Amino acid sequence: MRITALTCVKNEGPFLLEWIAFNRIIGVTDFLFYHNDCSDGTERLLEKLQEHEIVNALPNPAEGRHFQMEALKKSRRQPVVKNADWVWIADVDEFLNIHVGDHTIPALIKACKNPQCISITFQFMANNGVEAFEDRPVIEQFMHSHNPDIWTGETAIEVKSLVRKDFPLNYYGAHRPFHKEDVPRRKQPSWKDGSGRDVPIQFVKRVNKRRIRKFPAKGVRDHATLNHYALRSLDSYLVKNDRGDVNREFREFDDTYWRDRNDPSYLDDSILRYSEPLKAEMDRLKALPGIAALHDECVALHRAKLDELMAQETYREMRKQLQAAPPYGALETEVRTLVGLPV
Repeated sequence: MRITALTCVKNEGPFLLEWIAFNRIIGVTDFLFYHNDCSDGTERLLEKLQEHEIVNALPNPAEGRHFQMEALKKSRRQPVVKNADWVWIADVDEFLNIHVGDHTIPALIKACKNPQCISITFQFMANNGVEAFEDRPVIEQFMHSHNPDIWTGETAIEVKSLVRKDFPLNYYGAHRPFHKEDVPRRKQPSWKDGSGRDVPIQFVKRVNKRRIRKFPAKGVRDHATLNHYALRSLDSYLVKNDRGDVNREFREFDDTYWRDRNDPSYLDDSILRYSEPLKAEMDRLKALPGIAALHDECVALHRAKLDELMAQETYREMRKQLQAAPPYGALETEVRTLVGLPV
């Protein structure tokens, strides 16, 4: 079974080896990275990994500002995508935590009875007071999240999707595949959630444009969940804020983004089942000529960028603001204020 992981990156150098190693141990066989405007060694590390035939890496082909969306639409032309049995579209801060069988993607596909698409729901992993960037696996540092069934008052939570080669595809989206809207119901693709249940037909047919990337999260995590480390350490979050993201060039991540994803009320350390094989696979990758040195360069440049930012008053103030932020999302803070509870 050929499973291709498809992603877009900008300045993710220190985190690449963990994500690649993790996906390899859960069954990904091929990778296609699109990169743009990197200044932290990401491109050099990807190029060396490509020399070792671990990944495929290309400059982002986008001509506009929507780097991710344009790249995904054009990815279908690439052999590593065209020849895949399944395509897994995710970001480098997203880890597919599989709860069934041997905890691999083939086990998830089997548990879901081999549908044409599986959409797995986000679980936002909180920063939970971790300030310093450390060069060690992210999955071992952040193990708290919101209640899995509800996030910031929302019962519908976004997903990412694993797509089979015979899905009636119009184009890949970052969160779900798209097909023509006039496909009759009897010809709708078989599409499951992370518990192997049919996703809501309203989601498939895009009835509600506000829920085009999400559906109710209650009961969707029996087979798998998607751990989303959107914050990581405070140090890395500040660097992330400086770079923007791969989708919109000038977007910044404000206080609300941080607070909404920094809900540590629920402990979920189930992903630690992968720790030992992950470390072994990372060691194998680092043993390839040139890889360890390029990884270390990315780490050094990440730290240097933080030092550069901390020399700026705006970033020193931002750090203080985030350190002092209440341990509740914006909506929960508003509700607690209204009823007179401390925030």
